Amino acid sequence: MTLTLAIETSCDDTAVAVIKDGKEILSNIVSSQIKQHAQYGGVVPEIAARSHLSHIDRLVKKAMTEAKIDFRDLNGIAATAGPGLIGGVLVGMMTAKGLSIATGLPFIAVNHMEGHALTARLTGTLDFPYLALLISGGHSQFVSIAGISKYSILGTTIDDAVGEAFDKTAKLLDLGFPGGPALEKRAKSGDPTRFSLPRPMLGRPNCDLSFSGLKTAVRNVVEKHKGKLDNEAISDLSASFQDAVADCLIDRCTKAVGDFRAAHPTGNTFVIGGGVAANEYIRKKLKNCVNDLGLRFIAPPTNLCGDNGAMIAWAGIERLRLGLINKLDFPARPRWPLDAPHLDAQS
Repeated sequence: MTLTLAIETSCDDTAVAVIKDGKEILSNIVSSQIKQHAQYGGVVPEIAARSHLSHIDRLVKKAMTEAKIDFRDLNGIAATAGPGLIGGVLVGMMTAKGLSIATGLPFIAVNHMEGHALTARLTGTLDFPYLALLISGGHSQFVSIAGISKYSILGTTIDDAVGEAFDKTAKLLDLGFPGGPALEKRAKSGDPTRFSLPRPMLGRPNCDLSFSGLKTAVRNVVEKHKGKLDNEAISDLSASFQDAVADCLIDRCTKAVGDFRAAHPTGNTFVIGGGVAANEYIRKKLKNCVNDLGLRFIAPPTNLCGDNGAMIAWAGIERLRLGLINKLDFPARPRWPLDAPHLDAQS
């Protein structure tokens, strides 16, 4: 039996979890900072880091209490080492390293996107290889996953991440923070055909994504109406934007599946992960697309799509099983491509 404690502090959620290698989540604590950032319409890095620092010790104790275990029962301590807001990442990493020193347990540095990429292996039966679409506030990328640390990025956004585009569009429409869920809610009562919006990158020979132009198109609509859109128009524009995003993802997905199959003829599974993967409309559209292409579609439970400690704990277990632990001088990385190596991993 392997038990791992993990800390995730890469953005504005302070998260701690304990996972057992039988895929049992013993505790999964998430402390949101939404109220602290709402007045600014977005995440303020300094405020986020200070909040992590204020809550992290209490949340570690709470996670251990809910798991009903002692530190001597653990086999490793994992933490997000990047990518993310550097102040927050440092808080989580230093806490994990301190616990590692105090307990003598190995420290495991986890790439935040690796956590999202492996979540589906925590929540169900999933063998390598598989194709993943990771869509969040900071990233949008197609990743071919052949094994732990065997990641190949097939395509990525060339400008805004899809979650960032959702949040910025919601801000243009004055829907509040966090913008993504608010926009999705308004879109449910809207007409996705009312506003004609662009579908960037459609038909391109690669798997890259782009959402900046789509966001600008929404801005142009708002300015054309001099910022005086009625409630019906706001719902319709929200629905039109969401539908355009789905079309972009579906088109790029078709290309990515072709590239994935060329490299892995036996691969038959498509996984989505990241905060935007919780969007019901996009999940449904992607599922239909992937099933039509002959692949199995897997999406984690919506509560495990956003940032959480469970995904980092599970990635920690996957790495620990292979003896992939890290030295205590492993640096925090604000930028850390998923296909970059763990340079100091010891096996």
